[in-house]
Amino acid sequence: MSLNISDIAPSFNLKNANPNHGGEMVSLDQAKGENGTVVVFECNHCPYVVASFSRMDAMAEYCASLGIGYVGINSNDANNYPDDSYDNMVKRANKGLPYSYLHDATQQIAQHYGAKRTPEFFLFNSQLELVYQGRMDDSPRNPTEVTTSELSDAITAMLDGQTPSVVQTDSIGCSVKWKM
Repeated sequence: MSLNISDIAPSFNLKNANPNHGGEMVSLDQAKGENGTVVVFECNHCPYVVASFSRMDAMAEYCASLGIGYVGINSNDANNYPDDSYDNMVKRANKGLPYSYLHDATQQIAQHYGAKRTPEFFLFNSQLELVYQGRMDDSPRNPTEVTTSELSDAITAMLDGQTPSVVQTDSIGCSVKWKM
């Protein structure tokens, strides 16, 4: 299953590893912002995500300044990838994560969204219609080699009432680690 542009965001209500941003559980309605919402599927171990930590934090803060909600969801199989356990999510959040970091233990939310990689970003407008899906930029492992900024460009276009020039890209990162 995969979302198409203009599809409505699938609802969720997931355990939050970062109670400094949201409560013990966070739903889509709680995560959304008045001007839109970014949902990013991420994890703790993927080198593409790890290399993007500071840029994802900055993106979350940028989104907050624009009235756009931002939430991270970890759907990886923690049995085979212990770095992605809920306890390790809490440890990462305690280092100052500026957004809710949700645990999709059943992997159902990743399946509903059609998430394939980490990190993978889904941008929804204020009506929770999908506007953009894919990568943040073209170089998640090395910020000095970034030449595109698809997520930021899509946010700007959405806020200007325009359709982004790029609505979908292939995410660059590790595959979601599915349970067997």
